Amino acid sequence: MDLLADFYLTLKALHIISIIAWMAGMLYLPRLFVYHVDAPVGSAQSETFKVMEERLLRYIMTPALIASWVFGLLLSLMPHLDAWSSGWFHGKLFLLLLLSGIHGFFAKLRKDFLADRNERPARFFRIINEVPTVLMIGIVFLAILKPF
Repeated sequence: MDLLADFYLTLKALHIISIIAWMAGMLYLPRLFVYHVDAPVGSAQSETFKVMEERLLRYIMTPALIASWVFGLLLSLMPHLDAWSSGWFHGKLFLLLLLSGIHGFFAKLRKDFLADRNERPARFFRIINEVPTVLMIGIVFLAILKPF
């Protein structure tokens, strides 16, 4: 195999690994919020959730988001892919921007919990937990099927 093909496969593997880590966090953090809502403010349980949420966001989700974008953009620059002129790629980028925005929204929600000022009910977090899943499904179908 030539060097470019090896580099492409390595980038692709790193991109998939980083996406798996990012999505794991995107699906788990809102679940933590669901349970955090029920923990009394100032309780040991609430403080534990704060630590868990902060570590998940800071040490797993955000680095995985950055890695996903870096590896994905590097892949999109591979000469044989011609991704930037493809409609499916523009759709995927749009959904990725939405997913990244949800990540930022989750970070804001974590800050609300950190300051003990969350006013949203558990039902809100159960519903918002589904948004990353829906976006992920769209992204995967666009990337694999390349429908347009």
